[in-house]
Amino acid sequence: MRTSKFLACLAFLLSSVVAVGQSRLAEEADDAFKKGFYYNAIELYKKAYTVEKKASTKAELIFKVGEAYRALGDPAQCEVWYEKANRAQYPDPVTYLYIGDALKEQGKYAEAIAAYNKYKEKKPNDMRADAGISACEVAQQWVDDPSRYRVDPEVLLNTPNYDFSPAFSDKRNEDVVFTSTRSGATGTNTDQILGESFSDLFASSRDRLGKWSEPVKLPPSVNTESNEGSPIFDSKRRVMYFTRCPVAKKEVHGCDIWMSKKVGTNYAEPVMLALKPDQAKGDTSVITVGHPAVGPDDDYLVFASNMKGAGARGGKDLWMVQLDKEGMPLGKPVNLGNEINTPKDEMFPFVRHDGSLYFASNGHAGMGGMDIFKADATGERQWAGVENMKSPVNSSMDDFGIIFDGEEDRGFLTSNRPGGKGQDDIWRFFMPNLEFAYQGTVYDKVSQQPIPGVNINVVGTDGSNVNVLTDDNGGFNLEENGNSRYISENTTYSILVTKDGYLVAKDQVTTVGLDESTTFVKEYFLQPASEEVIIKLPEVQYEFDKFALTQNGKDSLETLYQTMVDNPTIIIELRAHTDSRGSDAYNLTLSQNRAQSCVNYLATKGIPLERMVPKGLGESELRISDAEIAKMATEEEREAAHQQNRRTEFRVLSFDYVPQDQVQPEEPEQN
Repeated sequence: MRTSKFLACLAFLLSSVVAVGQSRLAEEADDAFKKGFYYNAIELYKKAYTVEKKASTKAELIFKVGEAYRALGDPAQCEVWYEKANRAQYPDPVTYLYIGDALKEQGKYAEAIAAYNKYKEKKPNDMRADAGISACEVAQQWVDDPSRYRVDPEVLLNTPNYDFSPAFSDKRNEDVVFTSTRSGATGTNTDQILGESFSDLFASSRDRLGKWSEPVKLPPSVNTESNEGSPIFDSKRRVMYFTRCPVAKKEVHGCDIWMSKKVGTNYAEPVMLALKPDQAKGDTSVITVGHPAVGPDDDYLVFASNMKGAGARGGKDLWMVQLDKEGMPLGKPVNLGNEINTPKDEMFPFVRHDGSLYFASNGHAGMGGMDIFKADATGERQWAGVENMKSPVNSSMDDFGIIFDGEEDRGFLTSNRPGGKGQDDIWRFFMPNLEFAYQGTVYDKVSQQPIPGVNINVVGTDGSNVNVLTDDNGGFNLEENGNSRYISENTTYSILVTKDGYLVAKDQVTTVGLDESTTFVKEYFLQPASEEVIIKLPEVQYEFDKFALTQNGKDSLETLYQTMVDNPTIIIELRAHTDSRGSDAYNLTLSQNRAQSCVNYLATKGIPLERMVPKGLGESELRISDAEIAKMATEEEREAAHQQNRRTEFRVLSFDYVPQDQVQPEEPEQN
């Protein structure tokens, strides 16, 4: 159920109520509804239905029960009673629209779309159905692809009654004051709006283990027999603002914001803030203000109100007023404008430390009932870019009253979603740490067998540097590192995979830009390197009967160049081969020149000549013999075979080269 009970006396659904037969019970029910006493109205409408004989009037009474449940924010009962109205032949097809709304608030998005389509058939020009369908489609996407936030009920603060709108009341954010209709609230009367006790403000403290103390009611200076709720404290936690809504039997009063200063552990007598405008003579409309939020520097107050004025959109808007050094209003309130406010309701504001504004609304596109939205600060006391907080911060039900724990990405919100204890409950939310891991297996590229004892060196842009050896199965795993993790958020890691007798492998993984926990799983195939192992290079091409490198040939040597850079201590023999066509002597010379052209090119790129030994082998080591080639059916096959014989390879002669930057200068001779 919606906890905007502090503003419910506005009777915002009054315009949708139709006249019914003038039985005494029906008149009493109408009067209760107009005053916002929806709980009483429901009981009276049901009693009026039992004595009513006229079918059309009975249908109207059923419809009005649905309207009262809609005002209370009970979508399940809304659906039931609007369906009953349809079966009773209620003439206005708006019931289908409201059934769609009720189904959407229950998260039944596919069924809601079907109800909206029924309404479209009967009222094709009413764009509300299209808006409802679009909202359902978007909401389903948010449910299927939620944000990273976690939301859990704060069990020790909740009861089967209404518990909502907490506020931190100490600088360490370990104490909270919140609103509740639990037993023990001041007074013995029943609130005619919801049929429960009037709400009071309660306090609780959290110990070092995170356990909340038994909530204690604030003193009588704050709590009265009226409704009190929606507290907020200034930055020093010395001043509390809250909403008070006096309710007398069969009378409707507006709500006001009050301010009370802390005196030790007690509270001084509250003072009401003069925020309402003067009303013209004869104007009997009820003006109400509530849900205060204080700016980070305690210099302004944001609140919700139905008051009229420049920029007012209708329903309940968010307004702002400047505060003096004593925390009292200066000047007239200013409407926050069309970027924030809609013709429906915007309530429960909260201003974070960075000036961003959070609030609840049923006017912006949402998931069902009230949703929580964020608007970025665009200047001094100005906001724009309204954004839905999406699932799981929001649900298909009512979500509102968010607060943040200082600069941390955690806090509390209020929701009546499933999983709580009763009506509205307090829920904690937090952004869980992203958890990253890096694991893999290293294999011998030739034998395909895992290699134990391989060194994995991981260097992060955050300054971290870790080495780990592969196990007997060639595996490694970097996960938890004490209370932290080896792989962190927003970090790029350079990886070097090394073992004696193998060429190194390099890699890189990055968590920059990732918004989901990820385990990087890798496989590395190390190339054995010794005089006995011949390593084939990508095809190095030459023009016919020439040894100068073509551009394609140079491109092919990039692999060898990078290998030399990655393995700065290796000395290689670069081996060139020809096919069998031409004389042995000629091919031997041609291949030697081709090997030398590769060495010369790599030298121009900075590879020292002493690291490379060119060797031409002519046609002495054919991969495919002339006899095998002669058996091939087509010239194309035969030419491809000759090409395989024209190859460039290398082998590692040693790992003994000492790079120049590591050569120690000779000691000068002593005379």
